[in-house]
Amino acid sequence: MGSGMFTGRAIGTVLVVIALAGTLAALIMPSDMFEGNRASALARAGWQDDGRGTWNTKYGPLTPMDRDFIRKVRAAGLWEGPAGRSAQERGTTKSVRIVGNHLVDGHEELDRRAISASRALDVSLPNQPTGSQQKYLNDMDSATGKEFDKILVAHLRKQHGVVFGLVGLVRDQTRNSMVRSLATRANAIVLDHITVLEDTGLVKFEELNDVK
Repeated sequence: MGSGMFTGRAIGTVLVVIALAGTLAALIMPSDMFEGNRASALARAGWQDDGRGTWNTKYGPLTPMDRDFIRKVRAAGLWEGPAGRSAQERGTTKSVRIVGNHLVDGHEELDRRAISASRALDVSLPNQPTGSQQKYLNDMDSATGKEFDKILVAHLRKQHGVVFGLVGLVRDQTRNSMVRSLATRANAIVLDHITVLEDTGLVKFEELNDVK
């Protein structure tokens, strides 16, 4: 009888310990998983560290990721603006020409905001497309008719998907009010561009992970 009671108590103690361990794991794991997801998001976003550390500004701390984001907003407009004008002029369908209208309007606004932020925060900006961005424009220039539509939509939808991740990450993490304002507006504009690109019916979703 006494032995049975002891065994029962021992089992009960073990169960309590297991339950406590499970509770502790539940409290710890979400934090670890969240940090892991954030690190993965950072890696996927592909932002570049300029090695100049964090600056103090009157708008709040300005991190390397913040500065890279401002530069990427400007860089996007350097090729997506011309791509939009090409879509307006050469698109063979109304939906592709609508894409052109949204690209031109959206990047004119973002370009103004990026330039304003760069002046206020003393961030240097690019003034010409990167090699990859110029290749996208060359691909469009060499295409005609419906092939032009397909190439334009393919390049733009892939690249908007990439930058959308960075916009969300910056909006989440920045402590700089000017960068936050830029990211908030960029989030809305990039999502709008993704939407009108998909409205063309030309997006091949199975190819979106194959970003080049």
